[in-house]
Amino acid sequence: MREELLEQLEEWHEEDEFLEIVNAVQDIPADSRDYVLINHLGRALNNLERYEEAVEQFLTVAEEGKEDPLWHYRIGLAYYYLEQYEDARTAFETADRLEPGDEDTQEFLGWIQSKTAEKPAVEEVPSAPESPVEQLHLSISDTESTDFWDDNNEALEKWVLPSPTDEQIESVEERLVFKLPRAYVDMMKVHNGGIPRYRYIPVSEAGTAEQRLIEISGILGIGQEKKHSLCGEEGSRFIIEQGGYPEIGVVLCKCPSDSEIIMLDYRASDNAGEPEVVHVDKEDNYKITWLAPDFDTFVRSLVAEDNHRPNIDGSI
Repeated sequence: MREELLEQLEEWHEEDEFLEIVNAVQDIPADSRDYVLINHLGRALNNLERYEEAVEQFLTVAEEGKEDPLWHYRIGLAYYYLEQYEDARTAFETADRLEPGDEDTQEFLGWIQSKTAEKPAVEEVPSAPESPVEQLHLSISDTESTDFWDDNNEALEKWVLPSPTDEQIESVEERLVFKLPRAYVDMMKVHNGGIPRYRYIPVSEAGTAEQRLIEISGILGIGQEKKHSLCGEEGSRFIIEQGGYPEIGVVLCKCPSDSEIIMLDYRASDNAGEPEVVHVDKEDNYKITWLAPDFDTFVRSLVAEDNHRPNIDGSI
């Protein structure tokens, strides 16, 4: 009977029938559930995004899981999505010690480092009536976009569109099935797509204090008239479908490498929520690297190739 149950639980897991797993295990009296069943239950709760319940279950077998990298990985995942990053870091570091080199573990450690590293920078931003991106918009408007944007011939021909109307924005959102971030929409109303002068974003290497720079080619504008626009000839849907990229949101930026893109990632929110910004590398098995908690922070994080950062008015 037990072997049949375990086989059934694995089959449900492969078929994404996570609620069936939860119901089956919870039908067994609590004092009769062993370490293996609790791990099946906790994994299924994680997949159902019931992370608090998952942590509760994993903690009931914490002593047995001390030397099991999978136990640490799974409870770390629950802590991560509960935004309890220090608990998540401890769990993933232990999983990495017990099973060095696991790519998923390293990826989570990198995300945690990036997320926790963003906090001081956000706290240092002076308070003001406008948001940081709105302040940036004002300076761009006042200087006719000469500071932030590089309006060369290629940019004007293939990237930059007229300011979108509210009807055009709504139409694009309907086609993409995602609500675009307000900060992005506001910026596109000032300058709709193009090639920034600052085209690099620093990324912390997982498990180290070192950083590398990811380069972007340009930011897609709202519309379909230009080749490089959200619904254009080589827009978001085209890139995702042709490249086999994960269906996690909207392509925001192209990169010089054909195997890399920057995306608005809606996995941590619904389709109308505030997306995070991530880098996806097709050649590295579609590895997803977290870049920023929102579009506003992403724009403010862009630097020049020598790692110089523009001030709020767009100057070095």
